[in-house]
Amino acid sequence: MGTFRQQIATNVLTVTKFRDLLQNMRENRPADDLEIVRKAYDFSQKHHAGQSRASGEPYLVHPLEVALVLAEMKMDPTAIAAGLLHDSVEDTSVTIVDIRKEFGEQVAHIVEGVTKISKIDFATKEEAQAENLRKMMLAMVDDIRVVLIKLADRLHNMRTLEHLAPERQQKIARETLDIYGPIAHSLGMGKIRGELEDLGFRYLDPISYQQVHDAVEARRKVGQQFLDRVANTLREKLKDAGITARVESRTKRLYSIHKKLIRQKISVEQVYDLYAMRVITNSVQDCYAVLGIVHNVWKPVPGRIKDFIAMPRPNFYQSLHTSVITEQGTSFEIQIRTEEMHRTAEEGIAAHWKYKDGPVSAQDEQRLAWLRQVVEWQRDVSDPNEFLSTLKIDLYPEEVYTFTPKGKVVVLPRDSTPIDFAYSVHTEVGHACVGAKVNGRMVPLRHKLHSGDIVEILTQTGHSPSRDWLGIVKSSRARNKIKHWLNIHQRERAVEIGRKLIEKEARKYRIAFKDIKDEDLQRAASDYGLGQIDDLMAGIGYGKFAARQVLAKLTPNATEPPPEEEIEKPGAFTSVVRRVFGGDKHNAIRVKGHGDLLVYRARCCNPIRGEAVVGYVTRGKGVAVHAVSCPNVTNLMYEPERRIDVEWGHEDETPSAYPVKITVFCDDRFGMLKQITAVIGDAKTNIRNLEVRSENGQANVDVVLDIADLKHLENIINGVRKVPGVHDVQRLQKL
Repeated sequence: MGTFRQQIATNVLTVTKFRDLLQNMRENRPADDLEIVRKAYDFSQKHHAGQSRASGEPYLVHPLEVALVLAEMKMDPTAIAAGLLHDSVEDTSVTIVDIRKEFGEQVAHIVEGVTKISKIDFATKEEAQAENLRKMMLAMVDDIRVVLIKLADRLHNMRTLEHLAPERQQKIARETLDIYGPIAHSLGMGKIRGELEDLGFRYLDPISYQQVHDAVEARRKVGQQFLDRVANTLREKLKDAGITARVESRTKRLYSIHKKLIRQKISVEQVYDLYAMRVITNSVQDCYAVLGIVHNVWKPVPGRIKDFIAMPRPNFYQSLHTSVITEQGTSFEIQIRTEEMHRTAEEGIAAHWKYKDGPVSAQDEQRLAWLRQVVEWQRDVSDPNEFLSTLKIDLYPEEVYTFTPKGKVVVLPRDSTPIDFAYSVHTEVGHACVGAKVNGRMVPLRHKLHSGDIVEILTQTGHSPSRDWLGIVKSSRARNKIKHWLNIHQRERAVEIGRKLIEKEARKYRIAFKDIKDEDLQRAASDYGLGQIDDLMAGIGYGKFAARQVLAKLTPNATEPPPEEEIEKPGAFTSVVRRVFGGDKHNAIRVKGHGDLLVYRARCCNPIRGEAVVGYVTRGKGVAVHAVSCPNVTNLMYEPERRIDVEWGHEDETPSAYPVKITVFCDDRFGMLKQITAVIGDAKTNIRNLEVRSENGQANVDVVLDIADLKHLENIINGVRKVPGVHDVQRLQKL
């Protein structure tokens, strides 16, 4: 009897949600035929029957909720039908062939795309992650509805994340902040992006989330009263001017506040745009009229006026932004936009995408041009690590708007240089760049460009890129082109050096290198897992392989020792170099597949046990081991031949402790230092050094600790963050 009642309740729940879906669609798209949606619901209900989610709800609730999110985006029936079916291939016996047969090619194509993305495990090795991200980007270019469904799917999963185990919550929240939030931002979908980020923040860093939440709530009542007064004043002024507009207020998203607190090292009281007004008008002309009225009522803050109407962001966002200050000294932000701009800001590409009208329009093609450009730029990237690092740049566009001398707008990432500008014009212009004029004046190549700058690039025939450029460029296009050029030419040099080294070694053994057959060289290259002889020579040139070892493979019968050469003592040499270059006294890190290569921890990042690490073959120093997160890794790894896999040794071979420096950003109050050191002491950690700097009621505490491994460090950082008055704790790579 209980099971029967439960079934009745389940049916009532799903039928009610389906009715809500149909009602939503009729309101948003009254002319559409909803038969395919009804058919998809019946199909999904049949094949998900008996399945439950972690929350205990019937599984069918999930595709219905996803479809409701899509309906709120005003998506077409094809997209909503695909949303109802999006998990059927992965979680039931249904195949893509079945979907194609029942619902046609379009729905099947979308469901197949969503299924592929769903199989991506973003916590896997970077090679697989990069490849899957490439597929994801291509899927977006092919049919944007694939990604819109995936965003709706992730949004509902985040809304019900409390039912999963903490470990799964952390993994999914990290994915959401790293992948799905930025993609929603790139597509201009501010509403979904905001909710995804806040939910991800809540589960990934619950302590910081609660601190920001409590700080905002403590100020909400006073802030709302202030905004009500401002709104009333603004409505009266607009009425007097005869302008029809909606005036509403908004509170800055918690995750956005958190990022600003971390980035600017400030408290919530110092966030000027914590609360903001939004004026939504009927026309662009009214937008500029409202801006004039606002500046007549309140004094504008210099440098805080932004016109995204005349120059929209790449993700289609348009609005006027201005920060003003009241007579009492309170500053706040006002955003001014039309109804259409407001919908675009909230829904992004979903506000413009209409498949029912037939083929993709030229306007829609233009809106996706940035995405096609991202895919094109990655074609020169052979190393997956490079792709991942550049992807973050492309998905977080903080732009400067510059001009060519002829007035063409060139959009670049913030802090870009004339080199970035040159490569955005043409690859060959970038390679040949020797100088630049900004606004008619000569500037150095590391000069940071600002919005409105007119940039003229000076070139010289035969000039080539410098490796130092990698340290100053900001755009992914420039970085990729420079690395591509350096990789080709550095390899040619390495092959030349390698050939000279092995010829020199051969002379010591009285062997004529020219007499060694290509077949033998090819066999030696194959023994090292290489495809060509030049790959072997490059390996010798980079220092990855010893010329003597290679020669021994080529001429195993040459037993005569080299004349007038002392026998090396590897053990003694290794110990000396380890003392000079900071190698570990115990072999804490090993090169995979090699026995006695010299390995040492890079001083720029000081990796500790538990961190993901990568090896880089240096000339004359052995293998430098960097943390994968080290900012230098991107610049070093443009020569893939010098990369080598490394791993941590057994725990009993690892040094007892690594020195690690952390900085605590906190309030300057009595007893703060005592509480911080108590947390460190409770973790059974030795403090090597401690320095405090304080100013204006804030303090920075630098502490050098003895740390056993990454988990040990994370426990200490989490413990210190819980101390009242601590704003943030950061690990510093350099000691």
